[in-house]
Amino acid sequence: MALAAGCGAPSAPGGSGTEAGGGQEAVGPKRVTAAIRGLPTSMLQPRLLRSSTTIPGLLSIEEMVHAGLVQSDNDGVLRPRLAAAVPSVENGSWTVFPDGRMQTVWGLRPAARWHDGVPLTSGDLLFTIAVEHDKDLGIPLPSGHELIESVVAPTPDTVVVTWKQPFIEADAFFSGDMSMPMPKHLLEKAFAEDKANFAAVPYWTHEFVGAGPFTMREWVMDSHVVVVAHDGYFLGRPRVDEVEIRFIVDQGTLIANLMAGAVELSLGRTLIPVDQALQVTDRRSDVRTVYSYRSWFAIHAQFINPHPPVVTDLRFRRALLHALDRQQLADTFIGSAFGGLSSIAHTWVGPDTPEYQEIQGSITRYEYDPRRAVQMIEGLGYSRGPDGIFYGADQVGAQHAAPLRVQVYTTARSEIQPKILSAMADYWKQAGVEVEQVHVPAQRMQDREYRATWPAFEMLAGSNAVALRDVQRFHSSFTPLPENRFLVTGNNSRYRNPELDAAVERYVTTISRRERTQALADIVRHQTEHLPSMGLFYDAEATVVTNRLENVTGRGPTSTQAWNAAEWVVK
Repeated sequence: MALAAGCGAPSAPGGSGTEAGGGQEAVGPKRVTAAIRGLPTSMLQPRLLRSSTTIPGLLSIEEMVHAGLVQSDNDGVLRPRLAAAVPSVENGSWTVFPDGRMQTVWGLRPAARWHDGVPLTSGDLLFTIAVEHDKDLGIPLPSGHELIESVVAPTPDTVVVTWKQPFIEADAFFSGDMSMPMPKHLLEKAFAEDKANFAAVPYWTHEFVGAGPFTMREWVMDSHVVVVAHDGYFLGRPRVDEVEIRFIVDQGTLIANLMAGAVELSLGRTLIPVDQALQVTDRRSDVRTVYSYRSWFAIHAQFINPHPPVVTDLRFRRALLHALDRQQLADTFIGSAFGGLSSIAHTWVGPDTPEYQEIQGSITRYEYDPRRAVQMIEGLGYSRGPDGIFYGADQVGAQHAAPLRVQVYTTARSEIQPKILSAMADYWKQAGVEVEQVHVPAQRMQDREYRATWPAFEMLAGSNAVALRDVQRFHSSFTPLPENRFLVTGNNSRYRNPELDAAVERYVTTISRRERTQALADIVRHQTEHLPSMGLFYDAEATVVTNRLENVTGRGPTSTQAWNAAEWVVK
């Protein structure tokens, strides 16, 4: 903390002061110092890492210096950016043909420009597709690209995309993870002449040219970037002149910098525990904390060769859920910081998503009832021994009786997960079930077979967003298996069911929002009735921000805190 304080607190709002002898207030640039918990090395990393976890905070930088055709706000609603409008069936720019194919038509804003003043045209979008589809570069294809039939540009300000089949996220094309535009006039030569070094050209760091509200002024590896307001931004010049974004990976160092005032804003996936965020706000009266639901903690049951076999018995899983006081777990680990109390996660769909209100009637809920939990396990043929642990009916009192024991795996990627597992194990032991807690070692984090074949249960945090990839993961085709070398991921429990598959398939191919939401309700109904995954509670993510900075929101389902950086105001 002393080191952080030595960096010096930020200057007064707006950098204002009084000139000696003049009595006039001299107003300087409005600067903000932010921090992310990652060490980005390139603006190309989000594309290169589509198949794994992206660098925390890097997307925040991207949202500040670049713009797609559309952008998701903090409520998950798409807003037009480089495009004049978001394609929709209602405005005639999204057409579904009788044979199941689709077409989306994009019109670019006449004022759309790259930071160097060159007009952004449909030629840039065609170039972007060529780069991302080039097999020699090895860039993983974005979701949905395999469904593209053709992309044509009838005019410099129009792009028409034809799809082989319905794709519900077609209106987010050329944005975010769906092929952010690349400047043809700056990258075409490198792409044509030296593909081997395409990812290493200076453009992707300190020479980055985007189309967003800020321009890249400085990129110091392993240290920070500095972005400055772009006077020519097509939606109007940002009201903050300069933002320094420091790379601070260590949680304690970030907290110390926030405490000392050396950092005024946390960006991206900060991974700051709620209690520590509250310590900052309790210590400093000039900062506040903005919270958002960012994930759910869930227990996934193993459905392929589980040990013990009773794991696949629905009655057993329901009993285990009744044995957990999930509200107490939420109060203990999240507290009263967000929305009064953190909510029990009856389903993975977040309560702050637009869909939640429409699907909550389809949720089967399991209240805390330890007596019922014991009765249900007894109903499976188990009996409690003198030690309070369940044994098979024919084993009670036997010299070498085997107790009812389950292994539960978790990782320390999030500091809170081992603590949750320990508390959860105490509840299950009270109900008569022994728990062997297994902390996945760092060296096996990427061992796909090991991570897929745990014997009984796995407890992890997972997404609570309702994006296409978040729904698709429940389909049987996303099950890691020996035949796909465990390279297919998403379906943690390896639960496969034709009824659930059909609901997922309806969801991912239905353009009508009303009908698609009904498919989502059917997914949630099936999942909460059959419990392949048992939700614990929602995690609240903290964004710490100085009070002199207004219009900052928490992270959204598909956006960072920087989605509206052009609208930030320094008081």
